[in-house]
Amino acid sequence: MNSQTLLLAERAVPRYTSYPTAPHFSADVTAAEYTRWLGEQRADATLSLYIHVPFCQAMCAYCGCHTKVVRRPEPVQAYLDALLAEIDLLARSTTARRVTHLHWGGGTPTMLGLDAMQRVTERIARQFDLSGLLEHAVELDPRAIADVTARTLRSIGATRASLGVQDFNATVQRAIGRVQPYDVVASAVEHLRAQGISAINMDLMYGLPRQDRDDLLRSLELAYGLSPDRIALFGYAHVPWMKSHQKLIDTTALPGPVGRLVQADAARGLLLGLGYMGVGLDHFAKPDDPLAQAARNGTLRRNFQGYTTDVADALLGLGASSIGRVAQGFVQNRSDNKGYQAAMARGEFAIARGKAMSDDDRMRADIIERLMCDFAVEVDAELINEAWPQLAPLAEQGIVTLREQRVVMTAEGRPFVRLVAAAFDAYLSRAGRHSAAV
Repeated sequence: MNSQTLLLAERAVPRYTSYPTAPHFSADVTAAEYTRWLGEQRADATLSLYIHVPFCQAMCAYCGCHTKVVRRPEPVQAYLDALLAEIDLLARSTTARRVTHLHWGGGTPTMLGLDAMQRVTERIARQFDLSGLLEHAVELDPRAIADVTARTLRSIGATRASLGVQDFNATVQRAIGRVQPYDVVASAVEHLRAQGISAINMDLMYGLPRQDRDDLLRSLELAYGLSPDRIALFGYAHVPWMKSHQKLIDTTALPGPVGRLVQADAARGLLLGLGYMGVGLDHFAKPDDPLAQAARNGTLRRNFQGYTTDVADALLGLGASSIGRVAQGFVQNRSDNKGYQAAMARGEFAIARGKAMSDDDRMRADIIERLMCDFAVEVDAELINEAWPQLAPLAEQGIVTLREQRVVMTAEGRPFVRLVAAAFDAYLSRAGRHSAAV
C-alpha cells in the first residue's frame, strides 16, 4: 500500500446516491414547482414511496441520519397527522397511482407507533394502488423488536427488514453509544422470521472508533451465522460539521486510512469467501437474492437508500427531510418538524430545496450510476477528454482503465470508484464537504 494510495483514500468525495448531489440542491425549486412536476407525471407512471420517521429513543454517536430523541407522545402524534395529510396531498397532486416499492426509514420507524404505522399504510392503500407492490421494506432497530412488533409489520405487508447492527464488539458499541448484544439481534431475526418476514438485511460498519480488523471480521462471522440475505458494509463517515453529536466520537480512536483500507479489504474477502456476491461498492447478497440478480443482469440501481432493485419512474419522499426524485429533478422536504407540519396544515408541500435537472445532468447521472453499480460505463470521447485531468492520475495508479470509450474499474481499484465517478461531476468544485473516499 503506497503513499499515493493512502492519499487517494483520504480524498473527500460524495457517496453518489444521487446526481447532482444534495449539497447542490437550492431554494430555487419550490413547493409550487414540485406541484407542477407532479401534475405532469403520466398516469401510468410507477411510484416508489419513502416514509421518513425522524425519531429515536436515544442518539447514537455515529449516526448520520436526520433524527431526534423523543420521549413524549405529543410530537409523534403531530407528526403522524402531518404524514397522513401529505399522503392525501400527494394523491391530489398526481394521477399516477401504481406503487411498486414502499420503504420506511429514519430514525426508527417503529417510534411512530405500531397503530400509527398501520394507519399510514392503510391511508396509502386507500389513495394509491398497492396491488403490484414488489417490496415493502422497513429499517429497524433490533432493540425495539418484540413479537408484537413483528406481527404488526407482517400485518401491514412488510416483506423485507433491514437491521442496524454496526458491530457486535462490546467495546466498539460503547464507543459509538449503541449497546446491542448479539442475543438481541438474534432474537429480532427470530421474531421476524416467525412472522414470515424472511428477507433480512443487516447493516454493519467499518472505520468505527475502537474497531480493528479482527473486531470487524468477528462481527461479520456472527452476522453470517444469522443468515441475512444481504449485508451492507458502510464506511463510517465522520462529518461533525453536519452532525454535531458526532463530536462525541473520540477521533483518536478512529482507524486511519491504512486501518480503514485493511478493514474494508479483509471484510470483502471474508464475505466473498462465505458465499455472498459483491454488489456495487459496499453491498453483499446471497447469489439468489434479487439484488445479486440485478447486479448480474445490469439492472442494479442506486438511490438515497443505497443499492436497490427499485426501477420505479419516480421516488416520492414523505416526511421531514425526505428526498424525492421525479423526471424533472429532485426535491427535499424541510428538515425541521415544525416547519414540515405547518406546511401540511396549510395544505402545501413542505419543499425546502431541490434541483431541476438539465440534459447534461441526466447524462452525467447515468454515467455515475452505472459506474457505481457496474464498475464500467461507455462514455463519449468529448466527455472523457474533459474528465481526463482527473482520470489520468487514477489510471496511472491502476485504479481505472480506458478501453476505447469504455471506462472500467480494475479489480484493485473498485474501492475507489467514487473517485472515478467524481471525475464526471460538473458540480464538485463548487461547494460542499464530503466524507473520505474509502
